[in-house]
Amino acid sequence: MPSISVRRLYQDNQTKLKLAWSAGTAGADNRISVDADKPVLALVGHLNFIHPNQVQVIGIAEVEYLNKMEAGEVKSTLDELFDLTMALVIVANDLAVPYMLRDYCHTHNIPLLTSKTESPFLMDVLRIYLQRVLASSTVKYGVFLDVFEIGILITGQSGLGKSELALELVSRGHGLVADDAVELYRIGPETLEGRCPPMLRDFLEVRGLGVLNIRAIFGETAIRPKKTLQLIINLVLADDQYMQSLDRLSIQSETESILNVAVRSITLPVAVGRNLAVLVEAAVRNYILQLRGKDSTKEFLHRHNAMLEEDGGNYEDSVD
Repeated sequence: MPSISVRRLYQDNQTKLKLAWSAGTAGADNRISVDADKPVLALVGHLNFIHPNQVQVIGIAEVEYLNKMEAGEVKSTLDELFDLTMALVIVANDLAVPYMLRDYCHTHNIPLLTSKTESPFLMDVLRIYLQRVLASSTVKYGVFLDVFEIGILITGQSGLGKSELALELVSRGHGLVADDAVELYRIGPETLEGRCPPMLRDFLEVRGLGVLNIRAIFGETAIRPKKTLQLIINLVLADDQYMQSLDRLSIQSETESILNVAVRSITLPVAVGRNLAVLVEAAVRNYILQLRGKDSTKEFLHRHNAMLEEDGGNYEDSVD
């Protein structure tokens, strides 16, 4: 189960959220983790006793609520609060820490942070941050590229020329995200984000040339730090028999499931004389058209059937 420490959350967001550590430093290694029954976005929220958040945020309304109580009522409320499972308490809006809260956090080893930012902004930042760092992930092997603003993963057996194809696509103005190993994170119910492992960033290995620094050769615009995966292009070695057996008018859409997200998949035969870079660009352009509701194969079949009907059935199929 993905999790992060309060210490890391603090370090990663200290500057942006103007955070300061007020109490509970002994709980710096408390873990914030994904609950199978709760979405990541529900990990952070305003003070909640019914559905407790792992990160409890105290804003203007909550501070007023606590400050209006008598000392006995505050103690009873904090006893109830600290019986809940939580990893962190943040007092936002540059407000003074409510009475007794600092002592409770210190005693229960619950980190207490203060922030100078407003609570709605703080929660938005932390929700997006946690959604990324706690996302389910996997590693796929291939080359991940940005082609016409579409994230594509090129897969296939070793030796089919994936890296050479990627190099040609980069030289045509497209962007490289990752070569060889691609880290895929599920950042939404139907969204996968591809990133490059830090060790491999900027590099592309091409047989005969070795490891190339794409950023140094082609410039900053040739590299993308991350991209949403929308299309998988699987290269397969094809002989004449395979090419003849292909159904040229197939309108079925293949998909591949990654982290329970269905991704559109295309199988592209590799054969002598085929310009793979042009074919990949055409496949991506066609995918973009399909996203806009235009399907070339369906249009052709519709035109073909219309001509058959107009000709009374005497029109001969000339596809071959």
